[in-house]
Amino acid sequence: MKPRLAWKWFGKWVPVYRQTKTVNGKRKERTIFLDWQGDPERLDALYWECRTGKHDRQQAPAQYTWHDLVVAWRSDPVVQKRLADGTRRSYRREMDALLEKNADKDVRKTTRPGLRKVHAALADTPRKADWRIQIVSLLWNYGKLKADWPLGDNPATGIDKYGVQNPFEPWPEWMVGKLADAPENVRTTAELILGSGQRPSAAIEMAWSDFSGDRMTVVDEKQDERFQVHCPSQLRAYLDGLPKRGAYVLAKNLSQPLGYDAVERAFRKWRKGLGAEAKAFSLHGLRKLAIIRLAEAGWSDAEIQAATNQSPETVAYYRRRASRLTLTRSAHKRR
Repeated sequence: MKPRLAWKWFGKWVPVYRQTKTVNGKRKERTIFLDWQGDPERLDALYWECRTGKHDRQQAPAQYTWHDLVVAWRSDPVVQKRLADGTRRSYRREMDALLEKNADKDVRKTTRPGLRKVHAALADTPRKADWRIQIVSLLWNYGKLKADWPLGDNPATGIDKYGVQNPFEPWPEWMVGKLADAPENVRTTAELILGSGQRPSAAIEMAWSDFSGDRMTVVDEKQDERFQVHCPSQLRAYLDGLPKRGAYVLAKNLSQPLGYDAVERAFRKWRKGLGAEAKAFSLHGLRKLAIIRLAEAGWSDAEIQAATNQSPETVAYYRRRASRLTLTRSAHKRR
């Protein structure tokens, strides 16, 4: 016999754990149904979880969770009014990534050593690592100073960030050639970046409505600007062969695009299969390859800037990486 274990009839006999406590002098009983699935060993494990107070039904819901903090921040009209649309989208993306594994966790239990561990674990993607620290710091300060949450010192303060990295390496042609065998979401992302010259996050969020004949609407996230540019025939041909699964080219469902993290994880898995020499190249490197290809095709700096909306300094830097042979051949053809 197991104390406090009982069986109740609900069309069939169901095991329950009966827990009693006294509140204001009155005895109260709480019943926890044990989903034993007909397995005596599982029933025994569930029973002892209850006896030791570790059953899910015995746990008090966490207060001051990351989910609640993010909702509070997003619902504050004063904060949101100050943000450009592009900045708001960037924050939303990074906060969603934070919530994937931390939504129900108590903010107050976040520690500096724990954050350092997370930062180090994301070292292969330094931009993402630094974003995580930045978002934690932003939300913590909001919770403490604006929402009056009982938070102590900001644990993100003083953690050294990786900072601006070396310029992104443009992909070599051998790696571009491997895209034919890449997962569809990776190849489609690559085609959109190469064809539009946008940042990966903006390319991933392109909708079918952004394409019309030989035109496409692209986004400059930093300037929060949308504008129309020419859509190259190679990209149009590729898109014509894709099934339409929703409003977005890379569709999560009928009305939402895939998230950046989902695509980036698929990309890293595919890249790993290409061997060690592929590790140096990121999705951002495709955007830089787009500059080089346009330069090699004979485009001027002004034309490349119009197509990709990148700075004159960035265009000049990657133009120098273009093939001199291809550039001079293109120049002679225009004589």
